[in-house]
Amino acid sequence: MAQRLLACTACHGEQGRATPDGYFPRIAGKPAAYLHNQLRHFQAGRRQAVGMASLLDHLDDAYLREMAAHFAGLDLPYPPPAPAQGTAAQRARGEQLVRVGDPAKNLPSCNSCHGERMTGVQPAIPGLLGLPRDYLIGQLGGWQTGLRQASMPDCMAEVAKKLSGEDVSAVASWLAAQPLPVDPKPAERLPAPLPIACGSDLGGVR
Repeated sequence: MAQRLLACTACHGEQGRATPDGYFPRIAGKPAAYLHNQLRHFQAGRRQAVGMASLLDHLDDAYLREMAAHFAGLDLPYPPPAPAQGTAAQRARGEQLVRVGDPAKNLPSCNSCHGERMTGVQPAIPGLLGLPRDYLIGQLGGWQTGLRQASMPDCMAEVAKKLSGEDVSAVASWLAAQPLPVDPKPAERLPAPLPIACGSDLGGVR
């Protein structure tokens, strides 16, 4: 599979580790069902990126699952986080949104869905650490504008549309500056049900 997936690593970095340009995300070690969902979303046009649809449109679902399983099974070290960006007040706001949320805006914490360690949750919720700040800002912006969509109910679109531009920058700045834990693998389960209905919790595409 590694030889057959060289087209993926041309953008996502060797073994799917991500690249330093700040936009292509790491795909190694993410939950297999999450990766499979994203491949399906690109095929269906719910996500858009230059070249992705043309790479995937001729592949059947069994092969997409094989691709997802390959990258999910890679256990690679993460590099140190990038230097912190933004002001201390911005990062404090970002940490508040990640750990507590904002009850005044009816915003759940990022932890309540993506796991206490922010490394994702099986079978289909991704981790948010180890991602470039610009990528995080771009994806949240994509949900705000409808450029990025997910399985219904699209919980991330609901959350992102409640964030101000300042909140998006604050969350991305704080997350991008955090080191990963020694064991960065996704959690097997959440300690409580998701705070809002989410298609990603289904482990499949509807």
